[in-house]
Amino acid sequence: MSEGIRAMWMRGGTSKGGYFLASDLPQDRRERDALLLRIMGSPDPRQIDGLGGANPLTSKVAVVKPSEREGVDVDYLFLQVFVDQPIVTDSQNCGNILAGVGPFAIERGLVPVTGNKTDVRIFMENTGQIAIATVDTPDGKVNYAGEARIDGVPGTAAPIPIVFQDTAGSSCGALLPSGNAVDVIDGVDVTLIDNGMPCVILDAADFGISGQEAPKELEANTGLKTRLESIRLKAGPLMHLGNVAEKSVPKMTLVSPSRHGGVISTRSFIPHRVHEAIGVLGAVTVATACLLQEGPAAKYAEVPEGRAKSMSVEHPTGEFTVIATLDESGNVQSAGVLRTARKLSDGLTFP
Repeated sequence: MSEGIRAMWMRGGTSKGGYFLASDLPQDRRERDALLLRIMGSPDPRQIDGLGGANPLTSKVAVVKPSEREGVDVDYLFLQVFVDQPIVTDSQNCGNILAGVGPFAIERGLVPVTGNKTDVRIFMENTGQIAIATVDTPDGKVNYAGEARIDGVPGTAAPIPIVFQDTAGSSCGALLPSGNAVDVIDGVDVTLIDNGMPCVILDAADFGISGQEAPKELEANTGLKTRLESIRLKAGPLMHLGNVAEKSVPKMTLVSPSRHGGVISTRSFIPHRVHEAIGVLGAVTVATACLLQEGPAAKYAEVPEGRAKSMSVEHPTGEFTVIATLDESGNVQSAGVLRTARKLSDGLTFP
């Protein structure tokens, strides 16, 4: 390993991390995880001896390889490297890091350019679903510059539209794994839901807060965090996730009425730190919860008419628009989002 390992560091959506070809990493899982912990500098709150950014949103990894599945270009495995614990987990997906997979696959020669725009069909190994990312490829190469803007990221970049297929129950086996739109845990009404990301949806008012607090204020609210973790641990088995004490799912999302014309307002715990924005698949799942007949999200949601719904999910640093298409029965048929990505560095990392 002293010769270094090839890696590309990218911002994907509102996250950042290392992108690796599967062939460049050890095939043994324990060896791979030990290597990634070393590369990121974990466990250490500052990750001072590695490339991690001392935050769960900047301590992420994408492992990509050519796909052997029919009609699929590449397989993508997301790994969350914990900051202050020696844990690497594949228990969740990440739609933000996903935004960089298409560009990375093209840069590494796994997918040929097909014109000014190149579609990359991506099999998400964590959940077994497919996403189609459209990458800007003028002049036969990836273009990262553009006018698309996403909240949580300064400046603009080239747009990367992503459409998700068949994400309902991706990790939990069903959109509503408990079979209910509303469950009661610790005396609190919750919606246990998975449309790409396992989430527990809760009414911020049930915890004596407005749901408009800044992330730092919520981080400092130890009583709130203790209550949320108690609910999360009990939600795990109900969502068919088992013991979630050392897992990064389910996410805990507090909802409240929108303040800026969106469908709903959110504050998300991921699961122990407060997200400065909201994850891609977390936003898709929250938007789906807004379409239910009952539950904390349905209580406040201002849902537009029509089968194709543009739903703005508000978060601490702006909003995230989810485009949901319903079938004739009113079920979510597909969900699309707009993300951006940027290549930050490409070279060798030395564990």
